[in-house]
Amino acid sequence: MRSERDAPYMPERLDAMTALQEMKCTACRRGAPTVTDEEIAAFHPQIPEWDLNEVDGVKRLEREFTFKNFRQALGFTNRVGEAAEVEGHHPAILTEWGKVTVTWWTHKIGGLHQNDFIMAAQTDDLYNESQE
Repeated sequence: MRSERDAPYMPERLDAMTALQEMKCTACRRGAPTVTDEEIAAFHPQIPEWDLNEVDGVKRLEREFTFKNFRQALGFTNRVGEAAEVEGHHPAILTEWGKVTVTWWTHKIGGLHQNDFIMAAQTDDLYNESQE
C-alpha cells in the first residue's frame, strides 16, 4: 500500500490565513523550496516567541522553554519527540535542568520549510498544555 509519504513531492505553500496549528506536515523531498522571506514575514507572527537564526547559512527556528525542574523538561522533550514521530519531521532538542531548547529546520533542503513553522506551532501548543 502506498502512503502519502511515498507520493512524489508536490510543492505546497502555506496559506497566510490558515493557522499553523491546524496544518499537518507534508512530505519534503530534496530540492523542495525553502520558504521565502515573504512567507517567513507572514508566518512568524503566528509563532512570535521563536527566534529566527542563521547557522552556517542555514535559517532555523529556535525557542527555549523553561520548566521548574528536570522531570518536567524531560516530559516535554518526550512529548515533542512523539509529535515529531507522528509528523515525520524531527528537531534538534537540548534538554537541561529547567529548560529545553528546540530548533526546527529541514536538513534535506538546508533551510526552513513550511513543516518547520507547523511544528514550531505544535511545539508551542505542547508547551502551553504542559503549563496548565
